[in-house]
Amino acid sequence: MNPIAHAVAMAVAFITTSVYAETKSMLPYPQPDVVLGEQLLPNEEALVRETANIIEKIVRKEANGSKAHRDAHPKAHGCVRAEFQIENDIPNRLAKGVFLPGKQYAAWIRFSNGNPDASKPDIEGNERGMSIKLLGVQGDKILENERHASTQDFIMMSHPVFFMADASNAVSFYEKLEGGPLSKLGIPLALGWNGTMVLLKINDLKIANPLQTRYWSPAPIQLGQGDGRQAIKFSARACKSGGDIIPDKPSPNFLREAMINSLNKEDACMEFLIQPKISDKQKVEDARSEWLESDAPFVKVATIRIPKQKFDTPEQNAFCENLSFTPWHAIPEHKPLGSLNRLRKVVYDQISVTRHNMNGIERQEP
Repeated sequence: MNPIAHAVAMAVAFITTSVYAETKSMLPYPQPDVVLGEQLLPNEEALVRETANIIEKIVRKEANGSKAHRDAHPKAHGCVRAEFQIENDIPNRLAKGVFLPGKQYAAWIRFSNGNPDASKPDIEGNERGMSIKLLGVQGDKILENERHASTQDFIMMSHPVFFMADASNAVSFYEKLEGGPLSKLGIPLALGWNGTMVLLKINDLKIANPLQTRYWSPAPIQLGQGDGRQAIKFSARACKSGGDIIPDKPSPNFLREAMINSLNKEDACMEFLIQPKISDKQKVEDARSEWLESDAPFVKVATIRIPKQKFDTPEQNAFCENLSFTPWHAIPEHKPLGSLNRLRKVVYDQISVTRHNMNGIERQEP
C-alpha cells in the first residue's frame, strides 16, 4: 500500500477503530482540563463535527449498500475471554479507578488488524490493535447516553504514537481526502515530515503472534479525580519475551492461526502497565509525541490471563463482531484526554449510529 493510501487507512483506523452510541453525534463536546495540559484548538468543535460527517460518507461508500463492517480494524485475529487481575502491591498514587489492589475483572479482548481491507493477508505491514473490555465495573460512566453500563474499555495499538498530532491535523487530512485527485496529492503535506515518518514506521510493522506483541495507548487518559488526578498512558506486553517467529510461507490468516495454536496448548499471559506524566515534555495534546520510557518508566499494575480456549467459533466470532470499543466508555477516573480523544467521542457516536442502523443491529454491552 502506498503512503497516501495507507494514510487514509490509518486515519480511519485510529479515529473509528470502534463504535458507540445511540444518538446522532450530539453528545456534549468534552471540556478541556487545563490542569492536566488540555487546551481546545480554535473552532475545534465545529471542525470535529465536520470531520465526523466526512467519515460517515466514507463508511457509507465502503458499504455500498451491503452489510457495514467495521470501517477500521475490520479483521479480527481473535476475540477471547480473559481475566484482568490488579496487583496487590500497586503504588498508592496509581491505585485509582479500576486499579484497586487485588481486584479482578472478567474481560473480553479483541486483537485486530489495522488494515481497513479485511481481505489483505496478515503478512502485510500495518498496526495491530488490542482492545480490552472489563466487565462488572461499577459506577456511572462518562458517556451521557450510557451512564449505567458496567464495562470499561482500554484501546491500544502496536506503536507508541499516532501519525496525526491533533484534531486540526485530522480535519486538514479529511478535507484533502474528500476532495478530488489534485486535493489528495496534498495529503502528505497535511501530515508533515514528522507525521509521514511515523506513518512509514507503522506501515512497516509485522508481528508473529498477537499474544506476544506490545501495545500502547498513543493518546493519554486521566487517572483519578480531584486534586490528585493525573494524566497517564498505558501499555500491554507479553509476560515472557521471545516466542513465535513469522513463518517462511505464512497463510493469509496466520496470526489467527498463531493465536489458535497458542491457546490450544496453554494459557497466555500479558502485563498491563501505566506510564504517569511527570514533566511538560510529555504532551497531552499531541498524539504524535512519544512519552519516552527513559523519562517516565512504565509501572506494572495488572496481569492479564487469557485461559486456554477455543475462540474461533461462529457464535463467538459473531458476538465479538457486534461488540463496540471506545475510550469514552469509561468511569470518570479514566476520562480520555487530548484533542484526538475529544474528536473520537464525536466520531464514534456518529459512526455507531451509521453502522448499527445500516445493519439493523441493536448495540448492547455484555
